Amino acid sequence: MAETDPPQPQPPAPAAPEAERERPLVLIVTGMSGAGRTTAINVLDDLGYEPLNNFPLALLETVIAPAPGAGTGGPARPIAFGIETRTRGFSTRALTASLDHLRQSHGIGALLVFLDCADEVLIARFSQTRRRHPLAPAEDAATGVARERAILEEVRGRADVVIDTTDLTPHELKQEIAGRFGQGLVAGLSVSVQSFSFKRGAPHEADMVLDCRFLRNPYWDPELRALDGGDPRIQSFVSDDPLYPEFFTRLSELTLMLLPAYKAEGKAYFSIALGCTGGRHRSVAVAEALAREIEAKGWPVALRHREIERRSPGKAGA
Repeated sequence: MAETDPPQPQPPAPAAPEAERERPLVLIVTGMSGAGRTTAINVLDDLGYEPLNNFPLALLETVIAPAPGAGTGGPARPIAFGIETRTRGFSTRALTASLDHLRQSHGIGALLVFLDCADEVLIARFSQTRRRHPLAPAEDAATGVARERAILEEVRGRADVVIDTTDLTPHELKQEIAGRFGQGLVAGLSVSVQSFSFKRGAPHEADMVLDCRFLRNPYWDPELRALDGGDPRIQSFVSDDPLYPEFFTRLSELTLMLLPAYKAEGKAYFSIALGCTGGRHRSVAVAEALAREIEAKGWPVALRHREIERRSPGKAGA
């Protein structure tokens, strides 16, 4: 009997996420009045999204569904829907039902983005602009804020991304939106890494918060004080701490273990916040290193240093 060659291994099938990249991306942007929804929609417009503000919920599907006889072609232009409580047909049930229908019936990677803000800041913003709250035109802003928060409580709980604008300027909100949604149509999970100061509080939207204040502080070295954690001298100073190697190894391992699990769960964004006293030295150095480590493993990363972006001359930190 003639010998036959053993069967050759077959090449692996293409990974499923490639198909995901050809689906049009839809962002449904909602949240508290005064939290920055209009600013977010304008930024998304600049990023190449088709903005549709206050579009009736009942018509969402007609915009997404392809025209009869249309070819598959390449990915459609991404769309950003701005939805508020005054949008025609709005209700919590209608909004969540529309979102579920887009995902289940059309297989579209739709994301619900919720812009939030502390009540007292929202009230101050309405006072400063002398605008009436849309849900309390004949009453004070506090009444409108309370009424709207009760209506949107369930929507916030369903959101894929929550962005808290309490401490953000309009410019910083633009940076946040661009960092999260300006990377193209990326399938799977995107990661945000940011540094912050505990004196100003941890970012409200962070999924994981780490305290870096146990590391030795460059602030107390006069030659290093004026620098920040992006400088190699600060990074070297921080990494020379005896506790740093094991801390960073465990932090990296934990993060890289969690990301695939969150992706499998269907989470679209994961935010890691690293804090120190002033948010300029230790947390920045660790955030820079962690972002490089995550990116090297193939995850899309947006890196932000909150206090460095906000600092003003004459203010020192650590």
